[in-house]
Amino acid sequence: MTNNKLNIYNNLIKLTRNKKFYLKLEQNETFSDRLIILFFHFGFFLKNYKGNISKNESQDIFDFFMRQIELSIREIGYGDVSVNKKMKQYINLFYSIIEKIETWPNLNNISRINILTNFLKIGDDIQFYVDYFEKYRKFLSENTLNQFTKDILNLKI
Repeated sequence: MTNNKLNIYNNLIKLTRNKKFYLKLEQNETFSDRLIILFFHFGFFLKNYKGNISKNESQDIFDFFMRQIELSIREIGYGDVSVNKKMKQYINLFYSIIEKIETWPNLNNISRINILTNFLKIGDDIQFYVDYFEKYRKFLSENTLNQFTKDILNLKI
């Protein structure tokens, strides 16, 4: 399962690295911006596949993701105390995102825009993000979890 978790993580990272996300931000991209976009990808992923995997597997994937993020924070150069503080903030942020996207399929466009603008400082083209995450959500529902456990995919969303 460890290799599967790594492949899931790498596939979601690849989606998060889409340059189009960062061209539309009001300011220069930051680590936090990338992390928020990753959290949206991961949140939709977990929401979609929660019925296909056990709670233990879901928890293992979550723990793996958080360990990877912690390693990234350490690579940036934060010390132990700062890492723990940042991780607490990021985990709370992730739970907040999960809570907001839980009802995403039932929301209207304005509500979706409000969710995204609460987390990202996006310029004029907020609709790009709304459309993207709706396509991503549909993509997840049309594909199996097994597809994400394979080596890095060439996903076209």
